[in-house]
This record gives sequence, structure tokens and C-alpha cells, in this order.
Amino acid sequence: QLQLLESGGGLVQPGGSLTLSCTGSGFDLDYWAIGWFRQAPGRPREMISCISRRSDGITHSTDVGQGRFTISRGTAKNTVTLQMGSLVPEDTAVYYCATVDMRRTLKYGTSCRGGDYWGQGTQVTVSS
Repeated sequence: QLQLLESGGGLVQPGGSLTLSCTGSGFDLDYWAIGWFRQAPGRPREMISCISRRSDGITHSTDVGQGRFTISRGTAKNTVTLQMGSLVPEDTAVYYCATVDMRRTLKYGTSCRGGDYWGQGTQVTVSS
């Protein structure tokens, strides 16, 4: 059974940092493009960042993180991490990882769309 599991969420004060991890079970994440998304109450889901399969070495981030979030292949086996810094209350949301369809075009650049496999999400709350 193919599964993704997020971890690392929690309560953090404004200005703080968190690192989220996405761990794959049943498949090797090195061969999959993976993305991080978030959804706050009452708001649509947003794509934050995505990373290509390891052999392609491509990352893409949207304006959601405003340069504060970094996606990477984790040092732990079969993980993709999202490092988040300078957190603000508006970053409060459930954060999800998912397999993604990553596409690159000359006209539109890089884009990632959520794929077939999603984790259950991890809650991040930024509050004093």
C-alpha cells in the first residue's frame, strides 16, 4: 500500500521555525516528484513548493512561502522536508505532502499539480 505520512507540525510562536517531513511507505520517493500544500480553515488549498524526482534535481516554489520555505530531500531515507522560517499567524494551516505532476514549459515555467497520493496532513499553528 502506497502511503505518505507528514510529521513535524505543532505550535510555534511568530517568528519561529519548523521543519516538516514527508515519509513514503510502499514506494521510493526518489523516483517521484513531491509537493507540499497547505489549507487554512475556510480557504482553498495552496501549493507551496515541489521537488522533482531526485535524478532531475529541480525545485519550484510559489509565492505562498515568500522565500521563507525551502523544500529538499531529507537526510533520512525516503523523506522530503519543508523547512519553514519566520512564521507568521497567517501560516496556520494543515500542511499536506503529495505526489505531484511537475511540468516545465518555456512559456509558463515550472508548475506542479497534486497527484494521486496524499498524506493525512499535519497541523501547524503559529500563535503567541
